[in-house]
Amino acid sequence: MEHEMNFFDLCAACARAIGRGCMALGRLLERMARLTWRYWWIVLTMVVLFIAAAIYYTRQDNLTFKVNATAMLNGPTIQQFEQAFSPLRSGQLLDKDASIAPFLNKGEVKAFETYRVVDCKNDGIADYVDFKHKSSPTDTLRVQMQDRLCLQFRIKLRHMTLVPEIETAVLNWLNGNGAMQQSYETYIKNLKEEVAFNHSQALKLDSLTSCYYFNNPAIGMPEGYTGNNGVSFFGDRRIRLFLDDIYKQHDHMQQEDYRLQLATAPVSLENHFCVDPNPLNSRRKMLPLFLLLGWCVGCGIAEITDKRKVILAWLKQ
Repeated sequence: MEHEMNFFDLCAACARAIGRGCMALGRLLERMARLTWRYWWIVLTMVVLFIAAAIYYTRQDNLTFKVNATAMLNGPTIQQFEQAFSPLRSGQLLDKDASIAPFLNKGEVKAFETYRVVDCKNDGIADYVDFKHKSSPTDTLRVQMQDRLCLQFRIKLRHMTLVPEIETAVLNWLNGNGAMQQSYETYIKNLKEEVAFNHSQALKLDSLTSCYYFNNPAIGMPEGYTGNNGVSFFGDRRIRLFLDDIYKQHDHMQQEDYRLQLATAPVSLENHFCVDPNPLNSRRKMLPLFLLLGWCVGCGIAEITDKRKVILAWLKQ
């Protein structure tokens, strides 16, 4: 009969495994320290070579930056957009005549990626971009917006002047998709009808307010004022009956007018592509990494040198 492991046995086994791992790491560091002391000229040479490689890799014109922009989907769904965007992400199955193809073929731009935009309050206003892919489509506290996506690619400093051309090429490629064009035509038609409806409702609400406050005999107007002079008393308690509705309608109308203004194509940018000021391969990041790699490689060569007789004897067998 097999012995069942309870929670405490599992914790003890995990603790023993972690302890054995820490002891093995300690022995490895001890061995590397001894090799560094005995074969310091080998380790030092490799460290210097790797530092020189890091300096060359992080030279000014070779710095790589992330470039981001928020795209608004005017009709197309997330699935339609991802299907049209996939050739840019993979770099394959891309038409040679596409406007973005020359930039990808020459390696001037790479690593196209999309990230979901999260609306924490579910009020239609973007709060942050989920660059770490931690949000879930079913999360009701961090709602993924269905009409916005963050686009990102990487470019080197020496190609930075091409960003406006790359932006135009990307938009031309995406907006030339037939399925997204059909979704856009339906969307823009419905949006224009909704905008016209909102403006008419605002006029009706305003006329209703004027009629109620200036022509209703049940409400006595202050002496010296009549309904024809167009005066409304916002400080009076009677205006509160429609004031909230007026504000809500006005805010909704502004949002729809803003969407109609931006909806010039199936995919439009709320802002132009902007460059992240922190390079991915800055010397502050790369020098410690290359230093560690140089030390490890140097210790590896030192270990081979130390065991050269054993290795040669094994090879002669």
